[in-house]
Amino acid sequence: MLTIIFAAQEHIMRKLLVAFLALTASVSAFSQTTTEKKDKVSEIVSRAGDHFMLQLAQNMWSGTPDSIDSHIKSLNRSGNVYLMLNKPFKGDPRFSVAFGLGIGTNAIYFKNMNVNIASTASVLPFVATDSSNHYKKYKLTTSYLQVPVEFRFTANPENPNKSLKAAIGLKIGTLLKGATKGKDLENKAGTRIANSIDKVSSKSYFNSTNLAATARVGYGIFSLFGSYSLTPVFKDGVAQDIKAVQIGLTISGL
Repeated sequence: MLTIIFAAQEHIMRKLLVAFLALTASVSAFSQTTTEKKDKVSEIVSRAGDHFMLQLAQNMWSGTPDSIDSHIKSLNRSGNVYLMLNKPFKGDPRFSVAFGLGIGTNAIYFKNMNVNIASTASVLPFVATDSSNHYKKYKLTTSYLQVPVEFRFTANPENPNKSLKAAIGLKIGTLLKGATKGKDLENKAGTRIANSIDKVSSKSYFNSTNLAATARVGYGIFSLFGSYSLTPVFKDGVAQDIKAVQIGLTISGL
């Protein structure tokens, strides 16, 4: 009888031991998987994520009267450059908030028109030069020190250089410089008079603060972006309520 009892107890102990070892292995595997997931999320969260952004832009003005718009050339190019700090959400690293600092520029090219930003008049003079001497190349540029803020989505945060990306945001800036540049003086017939360059710099007619809404979407390091100024280029009363618009290509990475 005792032999039967001891044999039964030994059989039960073996089953308990096997079950315990199986449970231990399962818990260990689950713990390892959980740790790996946490480490992966932590590694994604610690990445820079589009730390550097270079933007090549086509510039436009919205709200210009016909008398000015008819003298604006169709191609108006400039560029922006920003250094960003990206902060992914720990709960879902596909989403992040980024902010940074950089320089934003806007250039508008004119044909047969001078913009006299050095004037002391109460209204900024846009002077048509169709029937007088004019510059073959003439542009007005503004540059701002800007703080961009973006709410970002990256479909594959583990491999952002091969992932769909999208972002919306705002950028606020302070005016660094407003300037015009004329090159190659011609007469009304288009004959060159002088191989000259005329540069004028003044902030007096420009808004000192700029606020713009931004959006971009793309794949990997390339994305298309758009920017619309919520504040006018010029101060109230000195010119029309003109807003700056940009559409272009963003190259991002690091």
